[in-house]
Amino acid sequence: MKIYLDNAATTPLDPEVFEAMKPFLLEDFGNPSSTHSHGRKVRAAIESSRKKIAELLNCTPGEIIFTSGGTEADNAIIRCAVDTYSIKHAISTPIEHHAVTHTLETLEKSGAIKIHHVDLDENGNVDLAHLEALLTEFPNALVSLMHANNEIGNILDLEVVGNLCDKYKAYFHSDTVQTVGHFRHDMKKLKVHGMTAAAHKFHGPKGVGFMYINKDKKIHSFVHGGAQERNMRGGTENVPGIIGLTKALEICYREMEEHERYIKKIKSRMIEKLTEAVPGVAFHGDSANLEKSLYTVLNVSLPESEENEMLLFNLDMQGISASGGSACSSGASTGSHVLGAIYPNSKRGAIRFSFSKYNKLEEIDFVAAKLAELYKVTA
Repeated sequence: MKIYLDNAATTPLDPEVFEAMKPFLLEDFGNPSSTHSHGRKVRAAIESSRKKIAELLNCTPGEIIFTSGGTEADNAIIRCAVDTYSIKHAISTPIEHHAVTHTLETLEKSGAIKIHHVDLDENGNVDLAHLEALLTEFPNALVSLMHANNEIGNILDLEVVGNLCDKYKAYFHSDTVQTVGHFRHDMKKLKVHGMTAAAHKFHGPKGVGFMYINKDKKIHSFVHGGAQERNMRGGTENVPGIIGLTKALEICYREMEEHERYIKKIKSRMIEKLTEAVPGVAFHGDSANLEKSLYTVLNVSLPESEENEMLLFNLDMQGISASGGSACSSGASTGSHVLGAIYPNSKRGAIRFSFSKYNKLEEIDFVAAKLAELYKVTA
C-alpha cells in the first residue's frame, strides 16, 4: 500500500486539470507574443485565464501576474516593493517560508533594509500588539507575514493585519501559497498589497503560479527581457501551466466547502487515532485545532527518543510519505527552522502530515497503527 500524506509539499494533479492542459501541449502550441492566428489563440486563452482568476479573487485582471510559482512571486514582491517605494525596514517573523526569510536576509546583508521580527506566542502566533508597536516605530515598512504556516498550519488574520498596515502606511505582502485554493480570498475587502500562489499546492501543475499586485500599489518588474505579463514579468508564458492552474483553482472554488468538510474529517480521525495509539503524543502550533488552523496540515509532536530521526525513513519503508518540515528543506541536515524558532529547546520528534481530497479514512487508520508500531520499537 502506498499512502501519500505530504500534500503541503505538492499535490497530485487532478485528471480534469490534465484534460484542460492537453490541447495546449499538443495542438495549441503558438507563442502568445506572436501576432499570427496561432499566437492570438493562445494569447486569448491566457487572458481568459487571468480574467477567471481575477473573478475568483474579486480583483481586476491587471492585478494578476503569472509566475513560475510561489518562490519567484515572493522574491518579486519583496524585492520590487523595497526598490519601488525605497523601503528601509521590514517586519516579519523567523517562521516564514525560506522564499521570504532568505530574500529578506539577502536584502539586509546588502544594506537595503533592516529586519525586525514580530514576537510570537508559545504556539507560534503573531503578537498583534507587538506588530502595532513595530509599525508605530517603523511606519512605511514592508510587512511580510504568511497567511498560514506551511509546517504548523497556524493562520493569520489577514483582515486585521491589513488594517494595521493601512493605518501605518506599510506595504503588506503575504505568502498565501498554502491557502489559495483552500480558502476564499476577497481582494476588494482585504488590504493586502501583494500575495502569492503556486498551482501544485491545489492539484494543479508544478512550475506555475501567480502574484496578486494591488493596482494602487504597483511595483517595478522583477524579470526583465520581454514585455510579457503587462511588462511585469519577462519571458514566454508557461501556457499549459497557466491553463492548468486556472482549471485547478476553478475546481477548488467549485468544491471548496465539500472538500473542507471532508479533509477536516480526515484530520480529525488522525488526531483521534494518534492520541489513542501513541502515549505522550502532542501537536505543534495550532495544527490540532480544527477551527483555528489550516485544515490540510497536522504537525505531530512525538516524545523524545534517540530514534526519532529514523521515523520518517521507517514510515517511508512502510509506503507512507510524510514530511519532517518544509519540503523545500527536506534535503537539509538541519531541523525545521519553524519548530526551532518556537520550541528552541525541544528534543521531541516531529512529523508533518498534510491531507487532500484524495486521502481516505482507512489510510489514516493504517498510518496511525504503523506509527504506533514504529514508535514502540524506537521508544
